[in-house]
Amino acid sequence: MVQMPTVTVDRAEMRDAFEFVSIGGSLGAEAYISRDTGKIYLRTIDGFMEEDEVSDDALETDRYIAVPQKTELDLGRRLVLRFADDELPGDLDTVEDLFRRKGAYAGFKRLLESRGALQRWYDYEERATEEALQTWCQNNGIQLVG
Repeated sequence: MVQMPTVTVDRAEMRDAFEFVSIGGSLGAEAYISRDTGKIYLRTIDGFMEEDEVSDDALETDRYIAVPQKTELDLGRRLVLRFADDELPGDLDTVEDLFRRKGAYAGFKRLLESRGALQRWYDYEERATEEALQTWCQNNGIQLVG
């Protein structure tokens, strides 16, 4: 196995970039990490959000890596179903049914509120997100600091 060089990235900046692409991904939000410097570049459909832009050609090289969205790290529907199975097994069928329709997350959160489990969900999601991001970073030669 080829040893991938490691670049250092600030943990909070990585998390912000991850949230940026996860929330705005359907609107064309992207983030890229420079493998040389660890700098994160944010881009919307209108262009980069900082003055030092990166050319589209440069982004197609192996010197930049795209920050993944939640769905790419399996932090969407499957995570919800794992939570329901672990924490609310009596409601698993209800949660599965919710996620067959539009507005699933709103319905899921209403169910959690009625069961007094909303904070447990937020904590579960936070732990899973941190673990998934850490694993993704390790697999891509990125060391999180801070």
